[in-house]
Amino acid sequence: MDLCFKILDSDMNTKAVGKGGDEVSLVYSQPYAPGDRIILETSGRPVFVWLQMDDALGRVLVYITGNVEYIIPFGEKRINLSPKAFYGHKHLLYARVAKDYDVAGYRNLALNVYDQHQMKDCYPHAVANVETRGETVFAAQNAIDGIVVNASHGEWPYQSWGIDRRDDACIKIEFGRNVEIDRIVLYTRADFPHDNWWKRVRFNFSDESELEMVMEKSVLPHEIVFSPRQVCWLEMNHMVKSDDPSPFPALTQIEIYGRETGAVEKV
Repeated sequence: MDLCFKILDSDMNTKAVGKGGDEVSLVYSQPYAPGDRIILETSGRPVFVWLQMDDALGRVLVYITGNVEYIIPFGEKRINLSPKAFYGHKHLLYARVAKDYDVAGYRNLALNVYDQHQMKDCYPHAVANVETRGETVFAAQNAIDGIVVNASHGEWPYQSWGIDRRDDACIKIEFGRNVEIDRIVLYTRADFPHDNWWKRVRFNFSDESELEMVMEKSVLPHEIVFSPRQVCWLEMNHMVKSDDPSPFPALTQIEIYGRETGAVEKV
């Protein structure tokens, strides 16, 4: 396997390149500029990769089915991230093809700190039919970034998925391949009394099954365990809010636990 990092500017001119085999590092010693983007190219796919676009955000295990493009965020687009991320004049990028033992274990299959709207070949990936006012602090990607702090709302570390008061709001987590799951953990936003809360939500799975989760008003995580099922996506929908006066229920984080099925092809 050959891995290659490229940093491109807004006109798609190459600013830096790092090449490697199963492992690659790139030290970029300049400040980023608006329009810059990071590209990770792979010579073979699909492939599991430990990915680090920025040292402040760390590494995450992702499933790649094509070249990955990450647009460096500026202004409003970065207030859902640590202020240390992509900041300054020295940056460390890293990628490594995952070993079998990296992939085989029981883990949160929904975690991806580098998810963005335009990503279609890097999984897991979150998609929603609504995001409050189109603001990044309420984007679907926030629900899979690994941050579970839920006692407030707004800029990092209190970013969340906001539903803009929509009764038909839904969020879909795509895995890009079949996985076996048996546990879902939800951290609902609990900035009471500003926030409302959901009494129950429904999960629809790609295998055409469904599941309902009943919840209470709490800052603590909500967990449901069920018989293992093989799916390539799940959708959370039919969210019924409580009778509290606030119109603002929201989701801080969704964790979906399970294992790989052994099939590594895009579905």
